[in-house]
Amino acid sequence: MSAPPEEPAGQAETGTGGVDGGVDGVVAAARALGLAVEVVRHGPVASLAEAAAARGVEPHRLVKTMVVRVAEDDHRFVLVPGDRQIAWPKLRALLGVNRLTMASAEEARRVTGYERGTITPLGSAHALPVVADAGVAGRISIGGGEHGVGVTVDAGDLAAALGAQVADVTETVEAARA
Repeated sequence: MSAPPEEPAGQAETGTGGVDGGVDGVVAAARALGLAVEVVRHGPVASLAEAAAARGVEPHRLVKTMVVRVAEDDHRFVLVPGDRQIAWPKLRALLGVNRLTMASAEEARRVTGYERGTITPLGSAHALPVVADAGVAGRISIGGGEHGVGVTVDAGDLAAALGAQVADVTETVEAARA
């Protein structure tokens, strides 16, 4: 097995995130990074559009935190605007690799401590390098570590605090189908 990836600058493992820390761990991790966040709690939602409405943001400002597997024990967070999806050729080129896969639900939980639908780069069980799509901008809502919870934060501040690599790595759903 290879060694785990190094922590990106500015992000320390807090030990308070994931399933044990929930939204409190997310908020503590945000504060440790000097981020101002707003917690928005809402009931169950069945779609991205419902989640965006419940959080009071437009769908492109609801940012999905995807866990991508580069190699065994080598993962990245990829921050994707809600109305877009990963453009795999762009992401592979950026990372200089020939193959990438989405982490399975079990693998994502092991790496982050969060269930799918709650994943956030804040307070993760393991600090991972972050790639933020160039379209992630302004006030955004990201996962809050628990179902029915979002955290609103400034995208630029989040990217800077996490040492994120910002690049064009997404495409519209329509473009992917073409």
